[in-house]
This record gives sequence, structure tokens and C-alpha cells, in this order.
Amino acid sequence: MELELEGQVGIVAGGARGIGRAIAAAFLAEGAHVAIIDRDERVAEAAGEIEASASSRGARAIGCPADITCVNDLEDARDLVFRTFGGWHHVVVAAAIGSGKFGYPFLRLDLADWRRVLEVNVEGAVAMSHVFVPHLLDTRAGTILYISSVAAQFGSQTDPPYSASKAALLNFAQCVARDAAPHGVRANSICPGMVRTDLNRSVWEAWAALQKPSERISYEEWADEKVKRVVPLGRWQEPEDIADLAVFLASRRAKNITGQTINVDGGYVMR
Repeated sequence: MELELEGQVGIVAGGARGIGRAIAAAFLAEGAHVAIIDRDERVAEAAGEIEASASSRGARAIGCPADITCVNDLEDARDLVFRTFGGWHHVVVAAAIGSGKFGYPFLRLDLADWRRVLEVNVEGAVAMSHVFVPHLLDTRAGTILYISSVAAQFGSQTDPPYSASKAALLNFAQCVARDAAPHGVRANSICPGMVRTDLNRSVWEAWAALQKPSERISYEEWADEKVKRVVPLGRWQEPEDIADLAVFLASRRAKNITGQTINVDGGYVMR
């Protein structure tokens, strides 16, 4: 299916690793240029790796070191994208963190465990939107995509701050979609299910730290058991699965899709 993204520009926050990196690579594969925003100091190197490995049809990738909770960082990144590409058409917010603790019961966590998660996952997404969405509204074209989680939809006890922050993100995405629609700009959310990422592994690490040595199991055993228990299709989701939907939603093929929450989860959550 021809998505007609060639020559367009996508911005991917959290694009140095995991799902964000797969989305950046998918844009490049469609011939779109990509600006990767990430606090990882290797963001420029990651952009070079993605560009070198992708069948990019001449598209370019640049790295913009920035913390999405810092508006000054984001404004510097915005200026760099303007200087390099002259503007952009698509904004993807894939940057997120967890609390780093196993959150069941929720009283195990301190209020401090909530603050940084909400700052990054909610306030960071809002900051990204404040800095990068006005250009889309001015040009009256483009898309916005927020990467949430199936945990946002059922109150996951694994990490309550993460779950709550992703639920807030779904609500905010709908607010953005309503505000942007009169300008011809669309906004949607994708909720991944069980994906092998550093964040997913950190959940196991937090769980394992609470277990007696004799009762600990490996990450592979823990995750595979969970996949078989909660995913009807019985298999992992891959970052590329989310990336495929991301570029579709950015395309004209999805011109009538906005304000939607779409799960890529093997049937984990059904509606």
C-alpha cells in the first residue's frame, strides 16, 4: 500500500530506542525525513544508525538531544528541525518512563515515585504538543500520535503511576484531536500490549527484586508466562507492529481517523 509520505517530515520523541526507534525507521522506509528527540546522549548516533539501516529512499534522520520536560530543550530542537527541513508534518510522542518499582499494592509506592512519571509521561507530552503542534495548525495539515499503553485502559496494578499517566495521555489526545480538527490536523493514540522493550524488562526487574531467590524466575520465563496468560493470540507484539500502524495513521489513507485509541496488543484488551 502506497502511503505517500515521501518527502514529508516526522518528529519522534523517544525515538532513540524501542517503539519510538521502530517508528522513526518506519517513516524513513516510507521516504519521510525524521527528527528524533531524545534525552539519550546517543541520539545523534541512533539517528545515523537508523538512517544507515533503513531503506530510506534518500530520506534523512537527525538527532535532537532534548528532555521533553524542558521547554527550552524542545524549542532548541524545534529550531534545529526548522533549519534542517523547513518544517514538519507529523509529531509522535513515544517518550515515557515507569516508576521503576513493582506497584502492587499501590501503598508500596511513595508520592515521589509518582512525580517523575507524571512529569515525563503527561507534562512531557503536553510540552511537546505546545512546542510542535502550532506549526501543524498554521499549515493546516499533519498528524499527531501519542503512544499510550493497554495499561491505561484497565488500571494495571503492576505500576500505578505508569498506568495512570497513560490514561491521562489518552484523555489529552482526545482534547488535542477536538482542538486540531477544525485546522485539518488529526490526533490519535496507539496502545501497545506486551512488547519487548527496556521498560517492559524494568517491570520484571522490580518484581524480581521483591522475590526470594528461590522463587525468582528469568525475565524470559516471567514474560512468556504472562503473554500466554493475557494475550489471546499468545505471542509478543513487536515494536514494528506499532510502527506499521503509526505510519498508516500519518498517511492520507487514514484521513478520517482522529481522536481514536487503537490497541496493538494481540487481543489483550477487546472492545
